[in-house]
Parts: sequence; C-alpha cells; structure tokens
Amino acid sequence: MKRASCSSRVRKAAEILAILERSYPDAHCALNYENPYQLLVATVLSAQCTDVRVNLVTPALFSRYPDPAALSLAALPELEALVRSTGFYHHKARNLIESARRLCGAYRGEIPRELDALVSLPGVGRKTANVVLGNAFGLPSMVVDTHVKRISNRLGWTCQSDPVKIETELSALIPQEKWTQAGHLLIAHGRSLCKAPTPLCSRCPLSPLCPRTGVDRAR
Repeated sequence: MKRASCSSRVRKAAEILAILERSYPDAHCALNYENPYQLLVATVLSAQCTDVRVNLVTPALFSRYPDPAALSLAALPELEALVRSTGFYHHKARNLIESARRLCGAYRGEIPRELDALVSLPGVGRKTANVVLGNAFGLPSMVVDTHVKRISNRLGWTCQSDPVKIETELSALIPQEKWTQAGHLLIAHGRSLCKAPTPLCSRCPLSPLCPRTGVDRAR
C-alpha cells in the first residue's frame, strides 16, 4: 500500500510539472550573469530583494569588481554604496568581500562546484549554493525559496517548514534531471498565480490537481 501511494504521488507530481512546463515554457533564472562568479554574487544580493533590483545593481558592480580577486580588495564603504539599494547592504557587502578572500585563498579564485564548499562561504546558504550549482554548472540541484516552500506545501508535496527537509522531500519526489527546472517552474508559478497570501486559484492551471481547491480529492 505504501509503495502504491508513493508511486501515485510521483505520478501526480510529474503531471503537475508537465502542466507547469506548458504554462511557463520560458521559466529560467531571472538573475543576469555571465559566469559562476557573477551568479554567486547576484544570488547573495537577491536575499530579501527582487531579482529586478539586483539586475539594476550588478552591471556597475561587475564592472568595478570583475572577479573574486578584485572583489577581495574592495573597500567596504565603496562596495556598500554599490549594493545599498538591495537592502541589508552592510552584511551583504561584508560577506561578499570575505567570500572573495576565501575564494582566492582556498580555491585560487574559482567558484567551487561542491555544495559543502559553497555553503562554507560567508553569506552563502543552501539556496544560493543550489542556484549556482544548477544554473552556472548544470548540476542537479533543488532550490527551495519562499515560492517553492509555499507551493510545495499547498500541493501536498511536503508538510515541512524547514527548507532543508523540503529539499530532501522534493528531491525524492522529482527525478534528479528535473530538479533545477522544477525550481524555476515553481518560482514562476508563485510569482504569477500561486501568490502569498492569496493565490489566484480561479486562473490556476493546476486547480484540478491541487488539494487546496478540493477538486482532486478523489484521485
């Protein structure tokens, strides 16, 4: 019985992802970047900030500090001025400088491809690390941000609130080769329709499959 239930959940999740793929065919990382270093910095800045705002800030930032070596030598006040509009600028600027120094000292200025190495950098959590691994390096990674957390709970894919536990459960439910794109699809859906606090259920293509609507209780 347990195996059948698990199989049903996996099948339904695949059906939901297929609908999202048709609904958001252009879902992708909304941050502008040209290399792993730029994506790492942009993702750190995106905490408690919109991707749109970060994309306005990063051209000047990357022009001034084109690589970890340059960023490691940045004066804190100057960097703070460049990232001020992203919020929490003092902590972000300090963490970026410290991370750049560690990258130069431990990784010869290269962005590591291992999650444990990335999360050891100041200001880099699992979400940021997974964004970099999945998008800059093409490695399977399950990003859990506020949209993914909200939607996965609404869909009944998890009842967890801890992002690490959610990541573990989603990784078991979704095929590895779809982890990265699944994150993009859920984020796109969260921004478009499955909003907080009130989702636009009447317009949602997932309504027939969503436990929240009550339409699919018999499946």
